[in-house]
Amino acid sequence: MIGGQIALAHLTVSALKAQTTEFCQLARKLAMWIATATLVIAAVLPASAQSRTPIVRDAEIEKLLVDYARPLLKAAGLRSDRTDVVLVNSPSFNAFVSGTKIFVNTGTIALAETPNEVIGVLAHEIAHLAGGHQDRLRQQLDRAQTIATVTTILGVSAAVAAGRSGNSAGVGAGSGIMMGGQEAARRGLLTYQRSEELTADRAAVDYLNKTRQSAKGMLTTFARLDRGISLINDRINPYKISHPLPRERITALETAARKSPYFDKTDPASLVERHEMARAKILAYSNGPSAAEGFARKTKSSKAAQYARTITKFLHGSPRAALPMIDKLIARDPSNPYLYEIKGEIQLKAGNARGAADAFDKAARLEKGGSSLIQSALGHALVLQGDPQSLRRAVGELEVALSLDPVNAEGYRFLAMAYGRLGDVGSADLATAEQNFHSGRYKEAKVFAARAKRRFPPNTPQWLRADDIQRFEIPRNRR
Repeated sequence: MIGGQIALAHLTVSALKAQTTEFCQLARKLAMWIATATLVIAAVLPASAQSRTPIVRDAEIEKLLVDYARPLLKAAGLRSDRTDVVLVNSPSFNAFVSGTKIFVNTGTIALAETPNEVIGVLAHEIAHLAGGHQDRLRQQLDRAQTIATVTTILGVSAAVAAGRSGNSAGVGAGSGIMMGGQEAARRGLLTYQRSEELTADRAAVDYLNKTRQSAKGMLTTFARLDRGISLINDRINPYKISHPLPRERITALETAARKSPYFDKTDPASLVERHEMARAKILAYSNGPSAAEGFARKTKSSKAAQYARTITKFLHGSPRAALPMIDKLIARDPSNPYLYEIKGEIQLKAGNARGAADAFDKAARLEKGGSSLIQSALGHALVLQGDPQSLRRAVGELEVALSLDPVNAEGYRFLAMAYGRLGDVGSADLATAEQNFHSGRYKEAKVFAARAKRRFPPNTPQWLRADDIQRFEIPRNRR
């Protein structure tokens, strides 16, 4: 994790089994104190927190991040086809890893003034993956929990023994043993985390050197973070935080970064423009017209400025007035698939399904990587056209999109619409079950899966998939 966003994990003492009423009463009182002791865990976000995290899907920005990450993953010895980069809808400058996914806040892209700053963030997170830091962090957490549990048992036992003998000082000593163990466990884990963050920083510089890129962006990022806490710097206890202070990270990295022959290397102009286009899109969609116009006035890219104004016009003004604006951009860059994608969105908002389908079709043919999101948008436009031929084509396009991206919940929604309008109720119910399943609405998914099963012969592929959804065990935190 680059910026110090944290998740909290509470220690529990569920293993404590009281044998007497007196012990139970004291244990309950002491458990109240234990619950206040928390461990700060960076770089790993719990599943319960992930389920509440708003995820952003955008073909253009996802492709940009993949292009940033691919050479770094290769330098780290990781396979790019087994690592996903996920956009999180948050204005803060931060990133973190969980499993094989790298989560990047939209604010990281919007606030970064150069591609190199985002690339530095990705290099740091990839270092966490390559170093196995998540697994080792879990081991450290287990160790910390063991220390805390053992000292809690000792403290409770001492307090119970003292209480039986009427020794009030002994009760206090037992409580002290417990709280001291909790503090030792917490500090030990935080010390470990700070060392892992510095290790990831050093590895990130190595990956940047291997890919002939500058580490200057990392220093810029830490300088930004340092400015952000400058007013409270003197009140931060460096031993009670999960990350080294930004100034400490700059000191640790600056010499190695400046020694690199690539330190003064700048980003290619084409990459800078793609970065500015991504910033324009994020600010226009997330921050509104004033932010988009402020960006348009400041950016050195006239294309990105026009992009921000076009999206703003489409979202907050008249989609019909936005059409000549996007056409002007397309005339400047006719091979850019994402401009046609935006044109398709504008046409949809203007109520022109046929025009939207034409634009998405052009985008899909230009996007060499086979974007499931663009393919899915094409399917949506075809569904809205409504005639049987368009609906049958929509099913084909959406099936292709979902084969590329089987967790695309919106794709299943459009597929359900297509099947429903064609009169295939069973397939519509199954697609709706998939949509709910991949949106985390497991109870609703099971309802539609049960309905779908009644429409298909037993043991057919559709019946089996519906059965899988129906049998899925809902996670406890989602019940």
